[in-house]
Formats: sequence, C-alpha cells, structure tokens
Amino acid sequence: MKRIILHWTAGVYVPNEGEKAHYHYLIEYDKQHNTANVRPGVCKPEDNLNCYDGKYAAHTGGGNTGSIGIALCGNSGFKCASNQGKYPLQKIQFERMFKLAAELCKKYAIVISPATVLTHYEFGKQNPKTESAGKIDINFIPYEPNLAPNQVGDFIRGKIKWYFERV
Repeated sequence: MKRIILHWTAGVYVPNEGEKAHYHYLIEYDKQHNTANVRPGVCKPEDNLNCYDGKYAAHTGGGNTGSIGIALCGNSGFKCASNQGKYPLQKIQFERMFKLAAELCKKYAIVISPATVLTHYEFGKQNPKTESAGKIDINFIPYEPNLAPNQVGDFIRGKIKWYFERV
C-alpha cells in the first residue's frame, strides 16, 4: 500500500452497503454514546493493489490503486460551514480517523507526507484530469473553522503524526 486517502461519505452516521463497498474503513458516529467506531468495508486494503480484477474499493477516481480509503460517516446535506446539514461530522470521528490512519501508516510503512496521506480534495487538486477533480471531501473541519481548505490537509497530517508517535 502506498497511500491513504481520506473522505467523508456525505451520508448519515452509520455506513450503508454502498459506502461499505467503496471504502476500506468507515468511522461511524454513535450519537447516543458519543463514540466513534471503525467499521470495515467489504474490501481489504490489499484488494486495491490490483484494481483491474474488479474486486477493490473504488473510493478515489483515478487514485484507487495502492490506496487505502477511510471515510467519516456523515455530512448529508452539507452546504457550507454555516449549514452543515443534519449529520455534521464530529470531533471524536476525526480523532478516531487520525488514530486509524496512524495505525495504518505504521502497519504498511507509509511515510506521512502530502503525497501519501491526503484528503480526496487534495488528490483532486493534485490530479485535475481525474474523476476526483472538484471533490470537496475533506476541505473543512467543523471544530477548526479558521482553517482554509488548503490548510486542512496539513492540519490532518499533523494530527496523524502525533498519533503515529504514540501507537
């Protein structure tokens, strides 16, 4: 595995079957207990080593091969910072995603850099001729409203590095 690409589902807090088919890991939110839980997708990360056999998690148009897809469950109805919809992403979900990404970086010896741990938004910016161009996940963090979209990835990588040193 060569990289991790981070997403949000634009759905509800619990993953549906389609989301499970498209991501390797999903971070759901249990509102009742205020917890974030990791749910595995249908495919294992290794399934994305060869995307020509049809059995892989198709999470990033133009960037699936060798990539692990992690998604935060939520953001259905998201319009902008002031209108986050009925399922706004929670800080506890982000923290669980950061820890999971750090664990996966350790497991697969992925160096944490803008080329190897990035958001779908960043991938689309770096690869404008792919289906990922124009994607907005993840270009906003609700509890860090002063971060500009081009600062979000660096913030995320900083948090993942912090967890990496502790897992």
